Amino acid sequence: MTQTTPDEAQISEAAYFMWLEEGMPEGRDEAHWLMAVEALSVPETAPAKTPRKRAAPKTAAKTAAKPATKTAAKKPAAKKPAAKTTTAARKPRATKAAPKAE
Repeated sequence: MTQTTPDEAQISEAAYFMWLEEGMPEGRDEAHWLMAVEALSVPETAPAKTPRKRAAPKTAAKTAAKPATKTAAKKPAAKKPAAKTTTAARKPRATKAAPKAE
């Protein structure tokens, strides 16, 4: 790990903003300077991974999905007629005999 060393301009600017945030107190310039040096002298590391959001518990999702009253429940969709299935094995059709040529 390497540490970045801030220059005086960066330290001065950070100390100034800390001074402003504290309400511009007099006589705390050295404390603000040291706080700025400490804040800016953070070791360089790889960017931290953001934590993943946890999935909501299943029980909470079930209770939230239920309607409050029966009238608020959706009506079931009308059933569609069943389509003919062609996957079942069928007997082959009998073919008509061709007329005999004489």
